[in-house]
Amino acid sequence: MSEVYAVRRARVRERCNAGGSAAALVSRPANVRYLAGAAPEGAVLLLGRTEDLLVCADLLDDRYPQARPDEALRVHRVPGTGGDPAVAAADLATGQGADSLAVEEHHLTVTRHRAIRSVAPRLRLADIGGAVEQVRVVKDEEEISCLRIGAEITDQALGELLESILVGRTERHLALELERRLVDHGADGPAFPTSVGTGPHAGRRGHRPTDRRVEEGDFLSVCLGATYRGYRCEIGRTFVIGTAPADWQIELYDVVFAAQRAGRESLVPGASCRDVDRAARQVLDCAGYAQALPVLTGHGVGLEIHEDPQLTPAAMGKLDACVPVTVEPGVHLPGRGGVRIDDTLVVRPEADGGPELLTITTKELLAL
Repeated sequence: MSEVYAVRRARVRERCNAGGSAAALVSRPANVRYLAGAAPEGAVLLLGRTEDLLVCADLLDDRYPQARPDEALRVHRVPGTGGDPAVAAADLATGQGADSLAVEEHHLTVTRHRAIRSVAPRLRLADIGGAVEQVRVVKDEEEISCLRIGAEITDQALGELLESILVGRTERHLALELERRLVDHGADGPAFPTSVGTGPHAGRRGHRPTDRRVEEGDFLSVCLGATYRGYRCEIGRTFVIGTAPADWQIELYDVVFAAQRAGRESLVPGASCRDVDRAARQVLDCAGYAQALPVLTGHGVGLEIHEDPQLTPAAMGKLDACVPVTVEPGVHLPGRGGVRIDDTLVVRPEADGGPELLTITTKELLAL
């Protein structure tokens, strides 16, 4: 992996140099991990003028060799206790002869920014902007493999839950069981707080599980994901509790399913992000659910569960190959419940078979 990390750092360094900065300070944890591998909490990465350094306040844990930073990086430990690695990195940049330093202003607090200016007053500070996040958008096959394994774990956990008795159990209990199953199957942990919604809560985006119990005739919506080697995926499904869904449940489910399929089929390299959103959104709008349209149709995933690109009405840019995204339209009807169907896919050209579906749990409307 050392060569992979070196290539990533070189790409970010080129962007910083093009902006007139001789060195860069990367402090956002996901960005540090992307460029340096696993690192102690609070570590920062200095892309230096003469040498790249991982600057941290804590010692590396030798008990977990698989969770160590890139072996090609020299690690600099801040002496004493309570030292700020970001401030120490700025001082090291000055020592390397840098006269300018690009920092992640969207991550640094005002206090840390002032501390850096204090310790290195001659450094010209610039904003690196979203340079690292932009490099992270297109994934290599190793990253996609981690997402694929995470999706398999998620499918396994969800599949096992569906085989158990659900009536009478609370949303909170089901969510905790799903998260336990994720870990049992090899996940680092959940990719985000698991959402389980029943009855009037079903289909509500970001619903926090409550003590409401599953009842016959309920819609049951579940949204969960596994983290595997730092990479996060997402799946959402909706089911009916009982022997047969009501007519209104079938109608609503079919509309959301059609919207989700339209969004998935739009995932081709070169497609506008807003066009993918529009493809799914129009299906819901034409079916009369204009007042219940979701904020977004999907988003990128990776080391964070919400990454670029964003599939929204106002989104800018186009999709590239090897970009993993979710497609997750849904409709929630206040007081009645709703439907949400959510998959993680990788954008692939038609010559390679089109979008690669990572989450494969059936999207058939099952009565559990």
